[in-house]
Amino acid sequence: MLKGKNCLVVGSGISGVGSVELLEHIGAQVTLYDSNGELTEEIMRGKLPKDSKAFCIAGELPEETVKAAEIVVLSPGVPTDIPLVNRLRDSGAAIIGEIELGYQEEKGRVAAITGTNGKTTTTTLVGEIMKAHVGEERAFVVGNIGKPYTSECLKTAPDTVTVGEISSFQLETVRDFHPAVSSILNITPDHLNRHHTMEAYVAAKENITRNQTKEDLCVLNYENEYTRAFGERCPAETVFFSSARELEEGYYLSGDKIVKSRSGEKTELLDIRKDMNLVGICNVENVMAAIAIGEGMGVPMDTILSVIKGFHAVEHRIEFVASKGGVDYYNDSKGTNPDAAIQGIKAMSKPTILIGGGYDKQSEYDEWIESFDGKVKYLVLIGQTREKIAECARKHGFDAIRFADTYEECLRLCTELAESGDAVLLSPACASWGMFPNYEVRGQLFKEYVLGLQ
Repeated sequence: MLKGKNCLVVGSGISGVGSVELLEHIGAQVTLYDSNGELTEEIMRGKLPKDSKAFCIAGELPEETVKAAEIVVLSPGVPTDIPLVNRLRDSGAAIIGEIELGYQEEKGRVAAITGTNGKTTTTTLVGEIMKAHVGEERAFVVGNIGKPYTSECLKTAPDTVTVGEISSFQLETVRDFHPAVSSILNITPDHLNRHHTMEAYVAAKENITRNQTKEDLCVLNYENEYTRAFGERCPAETVFFSSARELEEGYYLSGDKIVKSRSGEKTELLDIRKDMNLVGICNVENVMAAIAIGEGMGVPMDTILSVIKGFHAVEHRIEFVASKGGVDYYNDSKGTNPDAAIQGIKAMSKPTILIGGGYDKQSEYDEWIESFDGKVKYLVLIGQTREKIAECARKHGFDAIRFADTYEECLRLCTELAESGDAVLLSPACASWGMFPNYEVRGQLFKEYVLGLQ
């Protein structure tokens, strides 16, 4: 379908480079474009394989390139409503994303996971479950988790499984993408600076089921108002999980036990305190979702439970780093929105010095502040949002606030404030952009600092 086509890839990051490589393999004529005027053709070409014949353009996109483009592949960070994309669309080009491009070459079955929070942990866990089931070399984990779909799709075969963490940005540009099992873990306000309205954000998440039918399965959270309501109009067969109530059909938490309920038969699957290495209700929900997805993909329950019992926290998600001077340090740098950060607070059992603040995604912080519930001794704020968060905290009667101008100052201040028996939690409720390239760098620097303490 794409052989010989004039294809324009927008964005020269990991997704864009992966798209160029796949398109050239297919036999398309490829142009790689990046709007960053500080880039040069030489820099962009340095990201590509040495034998690449792709044209590279930075800065302003020439009109002749716009008119020549038949297929446009957008990297996830490129909004679909900016003037450039509208120009390309108006010129008659088909607009797709890297996930859609990868799916065009997919030969196996796909399990796809989205949600505001919990995607990475659930996707990683499902990936491990599928590797245990079909073999390490027959299962691929792709998408927002870090490995482009386009770099793995050519390895797929009828007996392989691809597990994808799919963001709302990536779901805006799917067309034929069709997972056998999908999951929407939860939906809470996030990325409104990109999607503009909650309705548009919700619609993007629901797009994961766009091509599913009743032959397929969608795993949904009963305790989230958006996903519960979506169950009534979802085109796929649905199964729910709940951390708060018993379900007649589905998976739920009863005391410390995860229970499966099907056709009137209830089966206790595991004890969350004895059989799980993950902490927090958010992770109980992630595990229930992973069980449902694994079963939906045909994995025996014994295999699923065996993997869960040996599974440890994903890096940067309520990750225990070390205990120094009687203080426990936790890295939750992936808590990039208030709802995710609430889960970090819920997982704490000690008086906590909390690091918050960062890039402003137009989030509201009231529920996050209210979740402190006496656990937070000090809130140490950094970044663009620090004044906004401080104002919100004071409005809710919390004024044990400290400001830091740099990350280094913030970390030193937390160490000074913490006493033996306390915890220090990096769970910023904000994106890292502006101070760090990504949340991974933010979390890694935190870990390096903690591990360097005497």
